Amino acid sequence: MSDVVGRLPSDGAVMVLDNRGTMLACTPAVKELLGVGGRELIGRPFADLLAEPGEGPLPPGGPATLGHRRGRTVQVRLEVLPLNGGSEAQCLVRAVPVTTAADREQDDALVRALFGQTEIGLVLHDTDLRIVRTNQPSDAIGLLAGTGAGPGGVALDEVLVAADAQAVAERLRRVAETGKPVTNQVVRVHRREAPEQERVVSLSAFRLEDREGRCTGVAVVFSDMTERKQAELGLALVSGAEKLLLGSLDIVRTAEGLAGVLVPEYADLAAVDLAEAALVGEEPGDFSLGAPLRRVAVAARSGVWPAELLTVGASLRIRDPEQEFVYRRSALAVPDLSELRIALAGDVEGRRQVLPDVAASLLMMPLQARGLLLGAAVLWRFGDRPRFDADDAELGARIGSRAAISLDNARRYAREHRTAEALQRSLLPQAVVRVSAADTAGSYLPAGITTGIGGTWFDVIPLSSCRVAFVVGDVAGHGVEAAAAMGRLRTAVQTLSDMDLPPEELLTHLDDLVVRLSAAEAAAPGPNRGQGTVLGSTCVYAVYDPITGVCTIASAGHPPPVLSVPGRPGADFAAVRPGPPLGMGGLPFEPAELAMEPGALLAFCTGKLLAHGEDGAKKRLRQLREQVDAAVQEDRTPAETGRTVLRHLLPEAPDHDVALLMARLHVLPPDSTAVWELPADPEAVGRAREMVTAQLSAWDLEELAFTTELIASELVTNSIRYAGGPVGLRLIRDQVLICEVSDPSQTQPRLRRARLTDEGGRGLFLIAQLSQRWGSRYTHRGKTIWTEQPLPVN
Repeated sequence: MSDVVGRLPSDGAVMVLDNRGTMLACTPAVKELLGVGGRELIGRPFADLLAEPGEGPLPPGGPATLGHRRGRTVQVRLEVLPLNGGSEAQCLVRAVPVTTAADREQDDALVRALFGQTEIGLVLHDTDLRIVRTNQPSDAIGLLAGTGAGPGGVALDEVLVAADAQAVAERLRRVAETGKPVTNQVVRVHRREAPEQERVVSLSAFRLEDREGRCTGVAVVFSDMTERKQAELGLALVSGAEKLLLGSLDIVRTAEGLAGVLVPEYADLAAVDLAEAALVGEEPGDFSLGAPLRRVAVAARSGVWPAELLTVGASLRIRDPEQEFVYRRSALAVPDLSELRIALAGDVEGRRQVLPDVAASLLMMPLQARGLLLGAAVLWRFGDRPRFDADDAELGARIGSRAAISLDNARRYAREHRTAEALQRSLLPQAVVRVSAADTAGSYLPAGITTGIGGTWFDVIPLSSCRVAFVVGDVAGHGVEAAAAMGRLRTAVQTLSDMDLPPEELLTHLDDLVVRLSAAEAAAPGPNRGQGTVLGSTCVYAVYDPITGVCTIASAGHPPPVLSVPGRPGADFAAVRPGPPLGMGGLPFEPAELAMEPGALLAFCTGKLLAHGEDGAKKRLRQLREQVDAAVQEDRTPAETGRTVLRHLLPEAPDHDVALLMARLHVLPPDSTAVWELPADPEAVGRAREMVTAQLSAWDLEELAFTTELIASELVTNSIRYAGGPVGLRLIRDQVLICEVSDPSQTQPRLRRARLTDEGGRGLFLIAQLSQRWGSRYTHRGKTIWTEQPLPVN
């Protein structure tokens, strides 16, 4: 009897009754339940414990109310187990508090429910991690039915491929050894029966223990997430393709971004082939006519692109478009490449396009947008990865359509970028200009993006009397409109410079023109109104005279040039005070007259070359000064200096277009000029002819003596007659012979057609016939009329 009681469960109080209901034995738990020790209860009828007497000596089982020693009652559930051992003991009665009984029933119900359903997997492993029980059917993910497990269970490597079985076993072993549960770990497994099919499982595991806390196995709860993960992956891929719209507008970078979206999550290899016409912004041609494609982007899961495939930059053509799914604008999945390998066995070019050695399946995605087929993306999967199927083809079509919109935007952007850059470059002068006054080299660097291409320009304009003008400007706005606005301003500057205006006066006229143009732009209809506005443009204009060595500079909101002088280290900005940008009004434009030494270097640049944040601007300015200084000390050419400056300041494509103009200044030798001052006396005309003849003889230019005498005589006579004196006469021997006459009058001469009866009015007509070019310019003390004659050919 005591042996039976000792083996009874410990939860609840257990009592042994004879056939009369007398208690023969009980567990110590009865005292905890009723407040009465076992010794006091042995020999008493069980009915004495009931708050309400029953109908017979033995309890029927079920709910009951027992009396407690302290006078209260205890609600219990009685479980009666008959004993048929032929002994005095008739039955076992276990009294369990109703709350405990309810918990046990819920536990039992939970276990039954878990093992009775198949939506949530439940697997029990023994201490050897063999599967001993499961609620899953035999074809479930890596598990076997409970009936099929057998008394000894099933090892994991009998169900999963070896690598997956080992990985799962390591997780479960840690749970069994440490008792620390694992929750919601995502694992990828492959069944031995179908190793090519990957399943994604969310796994939780906890240790099973007996009443003494010893490990009896591991319980695993899992759920199949394969379809959900595939759906999430599809959404992520489509979203990634859509996000390409927010990225770079460079078509090659967009293609590279697409390849990066597809590998490694969706494919092991990816290549993007685009029509060569699309790469330059044009609409792709007809693939049936053999329009060429170019492989512009590749991506490999391993990081190494297979040597047997075409690499980036390789050209290819669709040789039989009518047989190509891509040409028919349909995505194609090829789960098995065996037939394709046979078909391309003798086609080396075809294999290099679409058939890597280790590929198991292939997917071709057409890239079409707005009715244009831009090319295709080709994807491959290897080894035990799931093969591409019809669902992948459908997903690939969705991805390709999203990505194609980004590629087409980049294509259209490339066309606009190329158009804007071509227009910009067509409006700029030649890069290298050599005149007597200076050697110059201009550099224009377009922005890497169309939104950065604006109206940046530079110009070198020869002026009268060997002088030269340097111009650098920047128009507000971007794109084709800004380039066109730049052309208008550059033409205006050239026209105004032909009037030989001082820099400050030229900028004043230009400022007035900008105000009128901006008013017209504001009133113009259309969606692009104001995009290329000239309002707020900047410009620096400098005039250098190689005879006097003076450079006069004025600025409208533009940085002054950096000046470096030979033998004087420390290049710095020229001492010029910039005025307001064009069209903004306010302060006048103040000129700065700077005496220049032979060999001095002026570096004119746009403000965008230096605009790179506060720290970046300081660094770029320092680099600009250092390079200009080094160019002077090392006697580099302006072109070489410009290239070096841009290489140091802009190692990558800038966000805005920039212009840089380098000018090394020269002076004319003193013996190249002859200057005289004549009184307002008619007799001075004869002396002027004599001095001109003598000077030309000293220069070995006797061939020009007759014409030059006539020119000087006529100009000096007109100045004495209409302006008074003193009259200045200057001859300059340069690439041409220049004759200048200056007087204090501000009245400009005007060429007109004299009538037969007129006694005068033919002087300027005669001068125009004798000279190659002629003109006049205002000076601070009057005006100067100049003529140019070509030198005789030796």
